[in-house]
Amino acid sequence: MIEIPEAFNLAGQLRETVNGRRIAGVVVGQTPHGLAWYYGDQTRFHDVLKGKEIDGAVGHGGLVEISAGDASILFGDGMNIRYQGNAEERPAKHQLLLEFEDGTSLSATVQMYGGVGAFLKGSLDNPYYKVAKEKPSPLSKTFDEEHFHSIASAPGAEKLSLKALLATEQRIPGLGNGVLQDILFKARMHPKRKVGSLVEKEVDALFVSVKETLASMANGGGRDTESDLFGRPGRYRTVLCKNTAGKPCPICQGPISKESYLGGSVYFCRSCQRL
Repeated sequence: MIEIPEAFNLAGQLRETVNGRRIAGVVVGQTPHGLAWYYGDQTRFHDVLKGKEIDGAVGHGGLVEISAGDASILFGDGMNIRYQGNAEERPAKHQLLLEFEDGTSLSATVQMYGGVGAFLKGSLDNPYYKVAKEKPSPLSKTFDEEHFHSIASAPGAEKLSLKALLATEQRIPGLGNGVLQDILFKARMHPKRKVGSLVEKEVDALFVSVKETLASMANGGGRDTESDLFGRPGRYRTVLCKNTAGKPCPICQGPISKESYLGGSVYFCRSCQRL
């Protein structure tokens, strides 16, 4: 799933790859999928995009937005975005395919669930999209200690677990269950620990881990559990994930645990991350 590091990396690759290319054709909804949704009017994607030139791309939390003149193309966190060269075969299944005048293309396919869209700029009334654009990214300077403390000290936050604080309710858009695991491991904090149990220096340490871990992931081209625009895995070696469950902790050599919690799996070391 696309989270902050992957959105950052994909946006950079898109700027390098498709900027300046003009859209010749649009295929939308070719492969029906029960968990695919569309931002904007699906029947108007072709009219909105045809003839437009790509002139930018940016990550908003776990979303990737491409600029094409007066239009935007939006990919949600559950989409696989792939670039195809002139001689490359297009994927058989996709929810969106953009054909460029030079013979290259860009496709988007649902991984498990996800959204993709095309709309005139300023016309999308979607709260998830708006919040992702409005709130500061942990990769930016505006996401500072003061901002993080405001999240951790908000009314009712003391009753939340660290997973709930960091990875739910769009408090930090794009920080999901995937990147959460390594953030908490590097802070030596258990995902079920309550926010109210943290002393100030621990909140500071958690802030540092959020900033440094996400920066490492972004600078590494995303996590090795996710793929980039060309289908290659990221270079950041994920410490805690489904691939490392049951394997030795890199710090204490104890087994990495996996448990179901808050609608997903959490991974942690019982020795290094005590509850």
